[in-house]
Amino acid sequence: MEIIRHAEWKDTKFTLHLISQIMGKIKLERAHQEPQWAHVTLPLTPSGFTTGLLFEQDHVFQLDVDIANSLILIHVDGKTESVIIKSSKSIRDYFEEIFQKLHMHDVTVSINPKPQEMAYKQLLNEDSTPLSFHKESALKGIRLFKEAVREQSKFIAPLRCRKVKPALFWGTFDVSMIILPGIMEPFTEDKVIEKAAFDEQMIEFGFWLGDEQVDVPSYFVLPYPFINKELDDTSLKPEGAFFDSTLSEYFLNMETIRADRVPEKAVQDFFHSTFDILSRELGWQGCSDYFIPLNMKPQK
Repeated sequence: MEIIRHAEWKDTKFTLHLISQIMGKIKLERAHQEPQWAHVTLPLTPSGFTTGLLFEQDHVFQLDVDIANSLILIHVDGKTESVIIKSSKSIRDYFEEIFQKLHMHDVTVSINPKPQEMAYKQLLNEDSTPLSFHKESALKGIRLFKEAVREQSKFIAPLRCRKVKPALFWGTFDVSMIILPGIMEPFTEDKVIEKAAFDEQMIEFGFWLGDEQVDVPSYFVLPYPFINKELDDTSLKPEGAFFDSTLSEYFLNMETIRADRVPEKAVQDFFHSTFDILSRELGWQGCSDYFIPLNMKPQK
């Protein structure tokens, strides 16, 4: 599968990130709250991402981004409205059209228009700056997200532990999954997002599409509590993976993975080795139980 670098589609990626902020904020207002913000994630679909089912009084609704057809789909009680995704439209245009379609079907929801976890600070319902959208580039980016979800699911699905399954975290625009051992660890700073995201020990396994500083998409693994010391463990796999002590994260970029003789194994080795290192470093007990095989007939 082709790697698309950040620089090749940064404007289109920015547009999708802003649209995901609107969708995620709607979900934030209507989904039942879960630890680690698990209730606000956007699951991937064959053609993009979705809020999943949401409820507003007697109404059932859902928003989907359908990249293949360049549409935002608003489903309410079996009826579907659409908003076209195209260049020259602003985030204010998308905001107004989405909420107009919802109101047409008596779904009333209001959101905080301030973006979260972005350097961009304009209000989503006010910024009229024209945005860009290139469908083929967007499809390439989403294909990488779907590849990541496949590998993440392969690792986390059979584990016998509490977990947040892979989905799009729209604040940081990455696809992540989380393993939690049930050990409370309150975040010490008074920050709204972090206090809910980091109130238990955890290991997050994610995939990120890059930015201005890091052009190549990468897998990452982040422990909490954060570990800001060198972790040059010889058991880390594959070759090319590394730990950044300033960020408290392991990284493995897509170019390293593609160069491996068996790319899928490289990703799984990265997940397994970082989990072993970090769970040992954090002092988690009983983790071997997580990997007891399922009492199910293997799938072909």
